Amino acid sequence: MKVLGIDTSNYQLGIALASDEEVIGEYITNIKKNHSLRAMPAVEMLMKECGISASELDKIVVAAGPGSYTGVRIGVTIAKTLAWTLNIPVVGVSSLAVLASSGRYFNGLISPLFDARRGQLYTGLYKFTDGKLDCLKDDANLPAEQWAEMLSEYDEKILFVGHDVKIHQEVLNDKLGNQAVMAEMTSHNPRPSELIRIGMDMPEENVHEIVPNYIRLAEAEAKWRESQK
Repeated sequence: MKVLGIDTSNYQLGIALASDEEVIGEYITNIKKNHSLRAMPAVEMLMKECGISASELDKIVVAAGPGSYTGVRIGVTIAKTLAWTLNIPVVGVSSLAVLASSGRYFNGLISPLFDARRGQLYTGLYKFTDGKLDCLKDDANLPAEQWAEMLSEYDEKILFVGHDVKIHQEVLNDKLGNQAVMAEMTSHNPRPSELIRIGMDMPEENVHEIVPNYIRLAEAEAKWRESQK
């Protein structure tokens, strides 16, 4: 089975190709540039470099959010369009779960996070058990102080991972002390190959029903909905 993974849910642009248990290739950048202009050329470049044609793809896995509203929408739209055109399965995976996968060898809990501005963050709580990533608390959008308070109830070390950890590090350290472990720099960027690993065996979804998982509405959309009541 040949699988294409697409992650444009945050600053990072990640594209990967895998065949069964083997990663064929990955393309990763972590710069603030327009994914709408770069994502499809990156897909085409990687497939060409790896000698894989679109007709050989068996499945597409996409990071469906949370994250950047625009970024999540771009990735999901590309994945759905390709899946529909090629008539192959597509599956959406939590962007936070992909990030949490970088803590595979950490002996404790894992809290991946993306900044949600105004002191808030997108996060969830995960743990590896017998090599399998389990979600202990569903992905959510909440204030960093509230999240730290909730985590203080656990009697385990907690690994915080993500490019935006530094934004909330002071709040987390103040509340959790030595319980909080900040991941090394190289762990902060989600790997598109891990995205494929998670989604490889997940059941396919109806291509028309996959939608971005924003967790919360964009401010403009929330105001519009309120005005329609």
